[in-house]
Amino acid sequence: MRVAAVWFPDWPVQAARLEAGDELSEPMVVAAQHRVKVCSRTARGRGVRRGMKIRHAQALVPELTVMEDNPDRDGRMFAALAASFDDVASSVEVLRPGLVVVDVAAAGKFHGGEDRATEMLIDAAARRGIDALAGVADEIATAVLAARSSAVVPPGGSRQFLASQPVRMLLAEVALGADTEVVKALSQLGLATLGDVAEVPATAMSTRFGARGTHIHRIACAAPDRRVAPELPVADLAVAVTPEEPIDRVDAAAFAARALAASLHARLKAAGRVCVRLKVTAELGSGERVERVWRTREALTEAGTADRVRWQLDGWLTGGGAGEITSLVLEPLELAEPEVVGELWADGTTTDEARRVVERVQSQLGIEAVLQPRLVGGRGVAERVELVPYGESRAAPAAAPWPGAIPPPLPARLGEGIDHPASKVVLIDAEAAPVGVSAEVLLTSSPYALGWGTKRYLVTGWAGPWPVDEGWWGAAPNRVARLQVVGVPEEGSEPCGWLLVWVRQRWRVEAVYG
Repeated sequence: MRVAAVWFPDWPVQAARLEAGDELSEPMVVAAQHRVKVCSRTARGRGVRRGMKIRHAQALVPELTVMEDNPDRDGRMFAALAASFDDVASSVEVLRPGLVVVDVAAAGKFHGGEDRATEMLIDAAARRGIDALAGVADEIATAVLAARSSAVVPPGGSRQFLASQPVRMLLAEVALGADTEVVKALSQLGLATLGDVAEVPATAMSTRFGARGTHIHRIACAAPDRRVAPELPVADLAVAVTPEEPIDRVDAAAFAARALAASLHARLKAAGRVCVRLKVTAELGSGERVERVWRTREALTEAGTADRVRWQLDGWLTGGGAGEITSLVLEPLELAEPEVVGELWADGTTTDEARRVVERVQSQLGIEAVLQPRLVGGRGVAERVELVPYGESRAAPAAAPWPGAIPPPLPARLGEGIDHPASKVVLIDAEAAPVGVSAEVLLTSSPYALGWGTKRYLVTGWAGPWPVDEGWWGAAPNRVARLQVVGVPEEGSEPCGWLLVWVRQRWRVEAVYG
């Protein structure tokens, strides 16, 4: 078997650019939780790195274009792009948005050679103005790693190619399914390359690391792999729908996707199985049938299934020129035993279990024993979060103006409380004089340095102060002012940010950014 893996570097960035019609300017990053999740090649050239705080990245590159992470956008845009490979190969399998594998041996027989077929795959992506790299090897995992360097591994040469690959490369691609802790442990044990891992006996890897170690060992040894998009014998759990009116709108496609996903997972649950590879087939008004295979590293949830079906239908309707969809079939191609339920708050699969556990705790300890946060109005940070009993539904607070409210982005972590000794902080100017707040709610001088405990920071920026005069009509009014401050440690590492509050003629740390 010969496999071509086509990898689209920084796919979330490319997807955002495609959706915007190339109107976004470089350099670009995609952000999640105020940190860089993916950055473009131009941004990397300017010093931006994954995991970096957005504020730090913007300090390095003031003209940086920041787009919010949107997995739905990534899936929709890639589903439309994947259709361009159907003219080159029949066996195309999506491992994740941004990575596909193709049976290049079969495609090569039709197009006159493996090299020609691989070139046509790259050209299909290039016609959309998208950067792509391809790697070819005997196994899916080896081809995925080869794509990182556009390598063509000769038949039978996978073991030699993998021998020089760093173990940490397994973490560069989530579709490989390598466990992070196992990879770190292997590095700590002195196994720096996949060749080193391959020399370890399989029984030793299994004994020490279990199934996770065995999986990595098989990749390192270039163990024989499954075929691309094979038709495996599975129980007939397929579900289908023929709508009364042909589907020609994205909203109708989304509704059909949710309904079919619910039906499929009801059948999977009854059979005691989970799906890890799904085929979506649609029949068009012209009588033509189109299909796409999606594979996931973990078992598909009902929401995950609905998302992939919706992405695919959206791609066919808006990007592939498929026309109306008259029928739709979801067919699980590869099933697995469901894993034992793990953490209480694990994503997607334990909602019912979590609710039952919480309800049991509440029945024994009282409704107030388990609380959940919700956002409400307020000027500071702590007062914007209200804790309510789990499961209790309360009316959303009415929107109201909050003069003196802290502007977004809000801090990520609350301090110990303004009355806690650890919240004391000293702010001085360039003359080492204390910086305070005047009666006119202005800073008495420009901040230069900040001292918090034993740590010293040079101030690089600030905003405010914002005055708050609450309860002015009472006997004990609460008059404070808040100030946002950014500084770097004396040793010159990554910047830090604080929300300070001026209360009782002293600065206190109310919250910390990042």
